Amino acid sequence: MADTLSLYTQLRERARRIASRFPAVDFYRDEAGAVDVSRRIFETDPLVVRLRQRVVDRLEDDFGHGMLHATKVALDAGALTHIEGRAAGYMGDYLARRVSIAQVAGLLHDIQRKQRNHAEQGASFAGGLLAEYPLEAAEIEDICIAIRNHEAFKTTVGIDTREGALVSDCLYDADKFRWGPDNFTDTLWAMVAFRRPTLRDFVRHYPAGMESLARIRSTFRTPTGRAYGPRFIDAGIAIGEELYRVICTEFSTHLG
Repeated sequence: MADTLSLYTQLRERARRIASRFPAVDFYRDEAGAVDVSRRIFETDPLVVRLRQRVVDRLEDDFGHGMLHATKVALDAGALTHIEGRAAGYMGDYLARRVSIAQVAGLLHDIQRKQRNHAEQGASFAGGLLAEYPLEAAEIEDICIAIRNHEAFKTTVGIDTREGALVSDCLYDADKFRWGPDNFTDTLWAMVAFRRPTLRDFVRHYPAGMESLARIRSTFRTPTGRAYGPRFIDAGIAIGEELYRVICTEFSTHLG
């Protein structure tokens, strides 16, 4: 087992070196203003700060969907909400509040990740938890429906309001941004460390995983997500394809 973990450590480092050659997706450059606003709210909004302290010990990084993942999703969901909210006419304190609502959804979206039907379970858990927070019932409903709707290739729950739909769509897109380079620098290896497959089994499932990445490309929901999401996915696919070649050549002796 130690040899297997050592092998995956080596592969993780190779994957990170491959990924380092790719420039960051230009979302972070083009939308730097919204990214900065989201980070400022994430670091200072009392609601978000309090929730971060609550969930940090509950989210388990050993499954690849822990605090690092939740933070990235929350930040990007907030940035997307700022962009799309401004386009919808949101302004001032209301816009900032909707950014914080999206960030709460981002922090909680994988809170039940190890459970069967984790999106449904997570939405239910979030509804109970958020009753303790200074949120309106409609805000809690928006967050819970967004969590319920964040999985790919699943039927979504209908949403009655434009505000609620925006939270749901921004959370989905921010979560699927992570299917790009992040998948090969962090998420994949945390999941491998949890499941501990043999390299042979890992490689056997690799093509199906790559096919799922390609399918995600056309599922982004917001205008901004549709503009930048495929670029995240294309970068992830390029990294994944190069890593696969490395595994099949340089690590071929471990596949017998």
